[in-house]
This record gives sequence, C-alpha cells and structure tokens, in this order.
Amino acid sequence: MRPADAEFASSYRGYVSLVPETDVLTALEEQVGIFRRVLGSVDRERETFAYAPGKWTIRQVVGHIGDGERVFGFRAYAFSRFDASPLAGFDDHAYVEQSRCADVPLADLVEDFAAVRAANLRMFRALRAEQWTAGGVANGAAITVRALAFVMVGHVRHHLLGFRDRYGVVSSVLHAATTDETTA
Repeated sequence: MRPADAEFASSYRGYVSLVPETDVLTALEEQVGIFRRVLGSVDRERETFAYAPGKWTIRQVVGHIGDGERVFGFRAYAFSRFDASPLAGFDDHAYVEQSRCADVPLADLVEDFAAVRAANLRMFRALRAEQWTAGGVANGAAITVRALAFVMVGHVRHHLLGFRDRYGVVSSVLHAATTDETTA
C-alpha cells in the first residue's frame, strides 16, 4: 500500500512520486540488481568523474546513496519500534566530505549499499502491520515507516536518473529501469 501524502513531508514528494508500485518490498529488492548492473557498466576511469566543478564524483554519489540508505533505514527501524524520540537530520554533504568514498573503488561502494539494503529488507519483512504505519519525527518533520520505505526506493531512482542525465552513465539496464520508472 502506498503512503498517503500526510505520511511524509512535502520535501519527500519527489522521491515518493518516483515509486508507482504498491509492493515496496519487491521494489526495494529488485533495485539492488538494477543498481549493481548499472554501476557495473561504469569504466574504472569514469568512477571519479564529476559533471561540473564542485559536484560529486560517481563514487561520491554512490557513497551518498549508501549514507542515505543507512539513515532512512535507521529512522524506519526506530519508528517501527514505536520510539517517539525525534531524530536529527543529517548534512549529506558533510557526510560525503568526511567519508572515504572518493577513494573507495566503485564496486566496493555498490556492495556496501547492497549489504545495507539487505539488512533493511530483513527488517522491513519482519514488521507487523501496525509497525508499517508507525511514525515519528525526523529532521523536524513527521514521517511513517511505510513512507520511509518508499523514500528509500525513490532516493535511489532519483540518483539513477542523475547518473543517466548528468553523468552519462548509459546502459540498457539503466535505460529500461528509468524508462519504466518515469513512465509508470
């Protein structure tokens, strides 16, 4: 079931809109294979490419995606446990700047994301119905566990589109994935 607009802040609307599916668990699971295939098509010398001065490299974007997966996953975990403690936001630029992702081979960053996603999937699959609708406050805005799952899929899709449109990462897998996702 898709989250209602009241389940998340308007700042997440773009991510949620990239997820037309109602079965978010399948979308989360299938995305790992797409992510691996798309980023596996990047030549080693392109891993450090940035489309403009001051923009992140492909490696840094993938590191950022891993950071987002961890943060959104923790929020979902905490709220699914009915923890009412407000959670702070995170400065994604500071996280990337303080990480080593610019120096880590792309394949390792992709597998790091896949491992975190696998753990998040195990957590989501174990939830009871009432845990999916549980929510809390993160970064000053209310959000539910269900909405966070959709945000996680949409966040990755957003960056897949960026790889296509800004980084010139073109593969048949990416073309099919982004065409299906943006026309559905």
